[in-house]
Amino acid sequence: MHLSISPSDSVKKALDAGDAVVALESTIITHGMPYPQNLETAKSVESIVKEAGATPATIAVIDGQLKVGLEDETLDWLARCATAAKLSRADLAFAIASGGTGSTTVAATMIAAHLAGIAVFATGGVGGVHRGASESFDISADLQELSRTPVTVVSAGAKAILDIPKTLEVLETLGVPVIAYGQDNFPAFWSSDSGLTSPLRLDSEKAIVDFIMARKALDIEGGMLIGNPVPAGDEIKRDEMEKTISKAIDNANAKGISGKALTPWLLGHIVELTNGASLETNQALIKHNALLAANIAIELAKR
Repeated sequence: MHLSISPSDSVKKALDAGDAVVALESTIITHGMPYPQNLETAKSVESIVKEAGATPATIAVIDGQLKVGLEDETLDWLARCATAAKLSRADLAFAIASGGTGSTTVAATMIAAHLAGIAVFATGGVGGVHRGASESFDISADLQELSRTPVTVVSAGAKAILDIPKTLEVLETLGVPVIAYGQDNFPAFWSSDSGLTSPLRLDSEKAIVDFIMARKALDIEGGMLIGNPVPAGDEIKRDEMEKTISKAIDNANAKGISGKALTPWLLGHIVELTNGASLETNQALIKHNALLAANIAIELAKR
């Protein structure tokens, strides 16, 4: 079977010229935020990447085609689509083979970005080890993907609904570099500080690219995770969020929600419990990550 990768005109032009391109996931559009905030955020993120001097490449599978860069009308359609699957490593190829439509998680976006020749990817927060994983064995495929696919992922840390200490332990076991940007502690999505020391710290885009190039010279496989703390003015403090998260998880358990449905349900329920504050923070952090990713991609393109 011949894989059909369909880059948009702007993405193809940038890749052919060796210019900076930033991959963007689409699960945040279909499963991470309600309409119309999802569309507004997606367009704002793309604009931030463009204004910084890079080309955005939002990735999704549309009718079996792997799209790398979405036109405005497709982005608008996807933001309203209620039937898009949530695609990860296990079912990305299934959606393509069956002519399906789906949004890409961190893992699937990394796979597609690497196939297209894109080395930097901006997201909100990565998946990881879920709370209670000792019983459920619920661990995101994002962690394994980071260990095998050479894409640098800029996030606001791991989603705070997860067991962050265990997530960091798994990343260490898998040999994934975890870097806090501009601070010593690893960020926790809605909160700038998880209370946990990050394994590594870097303070500039140049230092990050130096690290990328050194890993490439050593032929070390896999990607890197950059934890970019949400700006202080937009964050919700960790203690406050922890109470909300605990309540949301208890409610999910009571309803029997698990598996792929758990994360989007929790994110939506937390928006309700915080009267929309968590959604505003989510929008702020993904924009903040997009700017850092664009600057890293630009520095990398210079090399």
